[in-house]
Amino acid sequence: MTWFLPNNVENLQKSAPNEVNLQPRLNKTIYMKTVIVPVDFSETSVHAAKYAAQLLAGHYGVTMILYHSYSKPSESVNAKAALENLKAEVIKVAVVNIETAAHEDDDFVDGLEKTARHQSADMVIMGITGKSAIAQVLFGSNTLKMAERKVCPVLIVPQNASFNPVKNVMLTSDFKNTADSTPSAPIKKFLDMVSAQLHIVNVDSEHYISLTEAYEKEKQEMKQLFAAYNPEFYFMRLYDIDEALNLFADSRNIDLIIAVQKNHSFIAKLLSTSRTKALAYHSKVPIMIMHE
Repeated sequence: MTWFLPNNVENLQKSAPNEVNLQPRLNKTIYMKTVIVPVDFSETSVHAAKYAAQLLAGHYGVTMILYHSYSKPSESVNAKAALENLKAEVIKVAVVNIETAAHEDDDFVDGLEKTARHQSADMVIMGITGKSAIAQVLFGSNTLKMAERKVCPVLIVPQNASFNPVKNVMLTSDFKNTADSTPSAPIKKFLDMVSAQLHIVNVDSEHYISLTEAYEKEKQEMKQLFAAYNPEFYFMRLYDIDEALNLFADSRNIDLIIAVQKNHSFIAKLLSTSRTKALAYHSKVPIMIMHE
């Protein structure tokens, strides 16, 4: 289904379907197996660990690894003890299979990358501070550095994000070369795990009454790619990408945003350091960064 949103969310709210099928999809078999949650025992990282546990609760085939790196050998014993204490705290929040890993590394991101590759991680879940998750990504945090390593998807959990069962997922797309540039495998892994409604969103100031031939072609490619998930498509005619995604996330009760990083793209604009306007609503919505 396709909806156009010219300049406000009223039309979007009226056009949305009344019922969404959130029943588990029986034809899916591949779920996530390993998720790494790096922690430094700050309030932010502990919050992310608890969010991760709630997200993964009930998925007994998934192992959540609490990871901590330290710079001096003398810190080893305390680090391992702190991880075990955190593990006990997190298990009180949600029942999930948790392991711990503490390693000495001079560089945090290098150590995390090595661990993620060694464990064949399906996802890294990281806490982040500041007014919005995207704002932190813009300013070159360890989260962005990890995402740039292209090891696996990185889920950014804002400090004030409350856990809600993931029922609505927004996938942002520039609708350019979608068949080759959309990382469908990891997206499907996540969708299979949460059984959410998929909303595919594009923002372009040139959208009017109908799609151009090029957009329609790419839409059909995307529709075929995610046919098993009955995606809904939204094309928004707004100049400000931040504002458009804010409006959409708020109006559709989006629980998680998937952004695919591509050079010179719709998402590249979103992640550009030149953008000065914070994504206020995104401060409450976790954002998963993937690469084409």
